[in-house]
Amino acid sequence: MKYIEIFTDGACSGNPGPGGWGVVLRYNGHEKELSGGEKDTTNNRMELTAAIMGLSALKEKPCKVRLVTDSKYVADGITKGWAESWRNNNWRKADKKPALNPDLWEKLLNLIAEHDVTIDWVKGHAGHPENERCDRLAVAFYQKLQESL
Repeated sequence: MKYIEIFTDGACSGNPGPGGWGVVLRYNGHEKELSGGEKDTTNNRMELTAAIMGLSALKEKPCKVRLVTDSKYVADGITKGWAESWRNNNWRKADKKPALNPDLWEKLLNLIAEHDVTIDWVKGHAGHPENERCDRLAVAFYQKLQESL
């Protein structure tokens, strides 16, 4: 099974507002950068989208994946089983309120199921090289969107 590292970050100017996401994929000494964004979104949606786009870029299934994120929302949603529980409860949280971003959580859960994924959380804006790189990709994308508004 191929071992892939995926580093992700999302960013938003305003919340909601223009947002961007950035991904660095690393396999066998090779790296690939991906980025994108939306004109009206939230930071959490961009964090989820980064993870989705990183996993969607994998051409083979299954792969052993280390997914690195600075988003507690993404990391805890997966590692603590919250997203799976929300899905099992028809996208309702324990307090019966609707879970946010069910469309993106559904995509992410389905992609994770296709691979052997480990989620690692890193502190954002703390000098982690790949996280900083992903942040620059995300910010650059939403700044382009702001210029076009």
